Amino acid sequence: MKMKWSLLELRKYHEEPLVFHETLNLKEELLKREKEIIDIAPIEVEGMITVTPKEYLLHYSLKTMITLPSTRSLEPVELPMAFTVDEVFMTTEQFQRIDDLVKAEEILILENQTLDLDESVADNILLQIPLQVLSEEEKESEHYPSGNDWVVYSEADYEQLKESKEESTIDPRLAKLTSLFEKTEEENE
Repeated sequence: MKMKWSLLELRKYHEEPLVFHETLNLKEELLKREKEIIDIAPIEVEGMITVTPKEYLLHYSLKTMITLPSTRSLEPVELPMAFTVDEVFMTTEQFQRIDDLVKAEEILILENQTLDLDESVADNILLQIPLQVLSEEEKESEHYPSGNDWVVYSEADYEQLKESKEESTIDPRLAKLTSLFEKTEEENE
């Protein structure tokens, strides 16, 4: 079921907010928009829309379970998602009348005469996807994957390895000086 309201329909709620509690199935849309998503459960959304002469305020909380590949092993990892969203929508005409107290970057402009909850929910889920996804075992383990001619290091291990290589690497321009010092030491003995 699509959750979309025309602005004309929303004007009926200028005295009292429009309250909703729905379960949305946006799996197909989210899989098209983000190739990393393996699966997403139906999304439980509960909230309200408050209509004022100046703006349309959308407030909702959502809960779902999203499956993403582990950033370490690429194994599927189920992540629960639960967060709250507050968004301010305005028509172009309303936006032109805003005062300086309102930050323009916090306003979403309604390009057509509808407010689309599905689009808002999908956008906000995509924004909440973490950069690092690890299973519980991977979070607790120090073991990193490896293969033929490749190894994954932790950031700390990588920095330590880089430092030890820098210390052991002699600048080729100074290599001849090292042999000169060795010869001088042998002659002194």
